Amino acid sequence: MALVLEIEHLLGVAFAAQSPASVVPDWPPQPDRVFSALTATWGARGERSDERRVLEWLEAQPAPEVAASGGFARTPATAFVPPNDPGTGRVGDRSVMPAFRRRQPRRFPAFRPDDPVVRFVWHNVDADHAPIATLNALAADTPYIGHSTSLTRCCFRADGVPAQAMPPRRRVYAGRLAELEHLYRAGRRPNPGEEVRLSTVVTTEQAAGAFADRWLVLEHVGEEEMPDLRASALVSIALRRALMSGYRKNGQAMMIPAVVTGHAADGSPSADSHLAIAPLAFVGSAFADGHVLGFALIPPGDGQLLVDEDFRDAVRRISSWNAVQGWRELHLSANGIELTLAPSGEGGRSSLDPAPYVAVATTWATCTPVVLDRHLKARGNAAREAEIEALLRQACRNIGLPEPARIAVGKHSAVSGAPPAYPSARMPRWTRWRLPKSLESRQLTHAVLQFATPVRGPVILGAGRFVGLGLCRALDSETA
Repeated sequence: MALVLEIEHLLGVAFAAQSPASVVPDWPPQPDRVFSALTATWGARGERSDERRVLEWLEAQPAPEVAASGGFARTPATAFVPPNDPGTGRVGDRSVMPAFRRRQPRRFPAFRPDDPVVRFVWHNVDADHAPIATLNALAADTPYIGHSTSLTRCCFRADGVPAQAMPPRRRVYAGRLAELEHLYRAGRRPNPGEEVRLSTVVTTEQAAGAFADRWLVLEHVGEEEMPDLRASALVSIALRRALMSGYRKNGQAMMIPAVVTGHAADGSPSADSHLAIAPLAFVGSAFADGHVLGFALIPPGDGQLLVDEDFRDAVRRISSWNAVQGWRELHLSANGIELTLAPSGEGGRSSLDPAPYVAVATTWATCTPVVLDRHLKARGNAAREAEIEALLRQACRNIGLPEPARIAVGKHSAVSGAPPAYPSARMPRWTRWRLPKSLESRQLTHAVLQFATPVRGPVILGAGRFVGLGLCRALDSETA
């Protein structure tokens, strides 16, 4: 038998972060967060002894599996809010009133799931003897999980076990309730629950590639001129080097992970997928002109790199706090590139929204051209086109996607505003795409890929995928 906790996010959005400093939403909600919410409800209900025994029983159970849909992160806006009740020691000081307090910058990371219902599953629980009635009394009075704006409906049940679920990232343990009590009475924030080593589990029916749908989007906020989209690969390289310098500043020069560098310990290229850095440009609309608005840091796998403490420390080391704007800024200066970037705010430019790149769709089109994995050998237009299509099929397999059912290749993109893969003979040299030296001699092509069944983005293909080339945009996005 199994015990199931069903949590519905009533507004279709989950506001939660693992720490106040994090700009990455904590999705799906983890057992430690849910247990803390139930504990807060227990306290608000008068700390009943029978409910305490039930919470102690729950914390002693093995970690539940989590069934949750995908979706995409909404980049958090900076809100200026009054701090909690200050004490000045002076009578009649109006600064204690909310209207007169100095506002402090706060950010509220959010995640918009495809399905607002999350289910926790405790397997091998005797549901007939499980205290479901008492658990539901707590669940019914738990109005939110995470931030108070994440309104929820919670319900324990012995049925409705989902077909697929995955292990949690964090879990609770025996003694967690007492720990939360102690921290609450001491006026301290609780620490996250115990980390759980993850294994890779497929949770959706759609095929998905090697990259995560959890992105860190950096918006151009400086007065400098943003480089042309055709030079974006060089900015991506400069950003990666800046990240690596952050590790070195933290004294981790010999411990920079291959998922960031793209190289193994001996300096050879890593065989595994690693961090991609891609431009986000004004493309895909009738008035699009292709100018770059920011860059996205796209981790591989499940996106855990973005919440890794060493990675976050490295980002902090290469950025500075702008007290006027209420955000951290990264000043990039390398190879003639001068840029100021900051985490993109919620409600900002739609071109910085990852949604068209992480959708579920059958048809995808490149908005930056694919760099082919090897030099072409065929002679004649028809033979070369067939060879390009074969390389694109292999490029899809390289990132874990099925082969497309149909492929169309050419000089021009199907996404409006995207520059062509190569200029005509009479165009000046600056209209060419600027590539790293290792890729300068490779062929570039735009493509439209049509799959037999929907695939989940991001779709980033070819030899230049880690510097943002071969970035695809969904043409017929579907609901997951």
